Amino acid sequence: MLKMTLTAAIIGATALTSTAALAQAADWREEVPVFRIGILGGENEADRLREHSCQQAYLEERLGVPVELYPASDYAGVMQGLLAGQLEFAGLGSSGYAGISLQNPDAVEPLYTTMQIDGSLGYYAVMYTRADSGITSLEEMEGHSLAFADPNSTSGYLVPSYELAAEEGLVLEAFFSETGFGGGHEQAVIAVLNGQYDAGVTWTSGVGDINEGYSRGNLRSMVDKGMLDMSEIQIIWRSNLITNGPRVIRSDLPQELKDLVMGAMMQLQVADRDCFDAINDGESMGYWPINHEFYEPIINMRRELQGDR
Repeated sequence: MLKMTLTAAIIGATALTSTAALAQAADWREEVPVFRIGILGGENEADRLREHSCQQAYLEERLGVPVELYPASDYAGVMQGLLAGQLEFAGLGSSGYAGISLQNPDAVEPLYTTMQIDGSLGYYAVMYTRADSGITSLEEMEGHSLAFADPNSTSGYLVPSYELAAEEGLVLEAFFSETGFGGGHEQAVIAVLNGQYDAGVTWTSGVGDINEGYSRGNLRSMVDKGMLDMSEIQIIWRSNLITNGPRVIRSDLPQELKDLVMGAMMQLQVADRDCFDAINDGESMGYWPINHEFYEPIINMRRELQGDR
């Protein structure tokens, strides 16, 4: 039933890229001569550019304007680029979108998110240790160090810090010997493997084969690139389900452009499946339209955490 519904959504989105829509789109090209896409930090910049180069070519063909990729060193770089009008489009985590919304609720609009292979629209934060560390549970992490990924990451900071305090009853500063930021999901895993931290947190779909790093997520991406063997780590804690992050577009852009981007991207898994998989960190069922209300729980969580600080 989910696959049938997803197919219907793709067919509906396809109508947006009809000849009439393309003719209307000609009006916005003088206002937006270049379409700039922000790419979140968290892995090697060359890898990010290579993975997203197919999306760049795909959108250039469908929009009829040059498309440029802007990889940022961290999440904040993409967030500030959107807020400052220096980027038109980006993929964000839920917390990144919440951070933008709390600064300026009119800055960006969420267009769609990713549907996992089981039909869900969420993923999980997980805490992992080295397999040979002797630490096999959250309770055994007391007095040990923890690497977060990025202060604007949903799974790499916001949700773990919130749930460990609110649901596990931990005072993070007292429970862990040290907490810090690894500089991104990939870098944090490497830091744990190298013994710089005892544990880290990252994101995963939580479905599929664990030996492959599950179907999608940072662990899957690192396994696919030969950077990680899942036998090297063990997962000792998992969060509640987190909303998949959105692809967002600046709110002040012409509606014709928004419609073209939405229509083109909703067709990507059919038009170029390899490209779709490359920019989504593994396997998924497709894209699904969402709106601001989808992210209100994360916005409230981030607002509460900022208030506590």
